[in-house]
Amino acid sequence: MTVAEALEQAFRDDRAAVLATVIRYAGDFQIAEDAVQDAFVAAVTAWPRDGVPASPRAWLLTAARRRAVDRVRRARSAAGRTALLAADPTMVGGMVADVNSGSSAEEIVEMADDDGLVDDRLRLIFTCCHPAMDQPARVALTLRTLGGLTTAEIARAFLVAEPTMGKRLVRAKRKIADARIPYRVPTAAELPGRLRGVLQAVYLIFNEGYSASSGDNLLRVGLCGEALRLGRLLADLLPGDAEVWGLLSLMQLHHARRDARVDAAGRYVGLTDQDPARWDADLLQVGQASLDRAVGLRRPGPYQLQAAITALHVQGVGEGGTDWVQIAALYEALAAHTPSAVVQVNRAAAIGFADGPAAGLRALAPLLLDPMVQRYQPLHATHADLLRRTGDPVGAAQAYRRAIELSTNAVERAELRRRLDELAD
Repeated sequence: MTVAEALEQAFRDDRAAVLATVIRYAGDFQIAEDAVQDAFVAAVTAWPRDGVPASPRAWLLTAARRRAVDRVRRARSAAGRTALLAADPTMVGGMVADVNSGSSAEEIVEMADDDGLVDDRLRLIFTCCHPAMDQPARVALTLRTLGGLTTAEIARAFLVAEPTMGKRLVRAKRKIADARIPYRVPTAAELPGRLRGVLQAVYLIFNEGYSASSGDNLLRVGLCGEALRLGRLLADLLPGDAEVWGLLSLMQLHHARRDARVDAAGRYVGLTDQDPARWDADLLQVGQASLDRAVGLRRPGPYQLQAAITALHVQGVGEGGTDWVQIAALYEALAAHTPSAVVQVNRAAAIGFADGPAAGLRALAPLLLDPMVQRYQPLHATHADLLRRTGDPVGAAQAYRRAIELSTNAVERAELRRRLDELAD
């Protein structure tokens, strides 16, 4: 492995865990983020010279913790007050240990083992999703800290402008500090009210990995892996919650098909054209077991419905026929739980297969008139496919061009161009 590959892997696999631990000890999101960034900058210089360390995570954590101590000291000097590292590591806003109390940086910030890093990720995700912040801020901050997404990527996930998302992230960090939000896993009594934002955050992290919003690759497998790890942690923490298992199943069933979603040249492969032999059979079985466990708890919810839809898609490809009528019915139930444009677009596509493309177009029509979703690329891609199947190549071409214009992922854009070219042929 080259140094560049090691740095990329460390950023993908270790950044969130290192950041979570540094936040616990530094007591400040911005200081911790800056310290972790400094650690990666230092690695760019040190690793080519000294070699890739045996444990990149431990190296980065040591470098980041020292820089966090330095930043806290500088902040104290600049402000003219005692800068503190957290004596009570459960309080993000309460920095109460004097860095000049005689302890060394190593004594103030201890190395964490793997179990400690896992605990820190749980602390971090529940802190990011604290009810003191509104839902968009909770999810955005989780995507930024645990997912490592850029502000631009998060903005695209929320269909908002990048400056708007930047301000939202700044306000969220300030809210955590000003409100002295505890850095801990909630008690059993608090969990139900805190879980929705956490699940949404994990799902958006997975979605960014499953269909990258930008770049030359369709997949960002590291993000999918992080979301799956968080999903499994939540399932361990909340084994009796049906929606936790529903989300975990949904991610497992999708991720099991990761290798078949692009061909050897990196081109997009639609679900019906995928080779089931390239699917991860073990993970599919685990995903189905997670769905069975969720359904067995008899508390239906949107993630379970989405997992059931995905299971039907997988079953349809494997058996040579998809039950579109049942899928459309499940989307109808999902729309009752989650009346979003994303769900309605997928529902229209399912109706287009269950009842014909004209019926799908009728279901899609209200969305095409909604100015709030005009920049949602799948809306126009679905519109184009439905028009093509009704025998309207001119309208389909126009819709494909709009979808291509809005696509920021090279693989998706190439697939849309291929479909557009097929119209001409």
